[in-house]
Amino acid sequence: MTTTDNVDNESQEIEDNKLSIKNVAANDISSTSDELIGWINSRRSMGNLDEPAPTRAQIESAIECAATAPDHKKLRPWRFIVTQGEARHELGRALLEAAQAKALQDGEELSEKTITKTKNMPLRAPLIITAVTQMQEHKKVPPFEQMLSAGAAVQNLILALKAQGFSTVWRTGLLCNEPAVKAYFGVGPDDYVTAFVYTGTSPKDESKRKPIDIEPLVRFES
Repeated sequence: MTTTDNVDNESQEIEDNKLSIKNVAANDISSTSDELIGWINSRRSMGNLDEPAPTRAQIESAIECAATAPDHKKLRPWRFIVTQGEARHELGRALLEAAQAKALQDGEELSEKTITKTKNMPLRAPLIITAVTQMQEHKKVPPFEQMLSAGAAVQNLILALKAQGFSTVWRTGLLCNEPAVKAYFGVGPDDYVTAFVYTGTSPKDESKRKPIDIEPLVRFES
């Protein structure tokens, strides 16, 4: 066999390998995409979470995913604060301060039951990741786009935590943007506490979601 024949055979073998790899990859992608879509559809909010909570490395990995959210002009208007351990009690006190100030403004008085419940809100999970939106002035990026970007970042965060085996529930509520809570997180008056992502391990299995009728939710035009 000549040298040219050897080169031709080697070239053909390389091309055959490329085609084989390409076909396998295409099949894998098809299978994986179906599994991924089913997995996303299985996401449920789970309250009253227990240990274990994600490690620092797992949290950082989830936040890296959060940071891939659509972000017009790369403003990165979102920040994340991780609260766990005794710091949850400090957050509870900030929520209670906000509730008391709001009640005073409304001419109401908190019951002992409400006081206890409010203080204990952050204890419903071993770890809370708070997302805040720092609004920025930009002529091409209106505030609503920055809020939507923050929401997308939170959804990425939740899915990344789920991928690592943890359950979450996205909470906000009437107190999250009261002055006492904003002050606790160092959030400016024109900025927002966007989400409390309660994170941990659920003692219950996620229930199956009923099929969603998307017909009233979408319109196709051509």
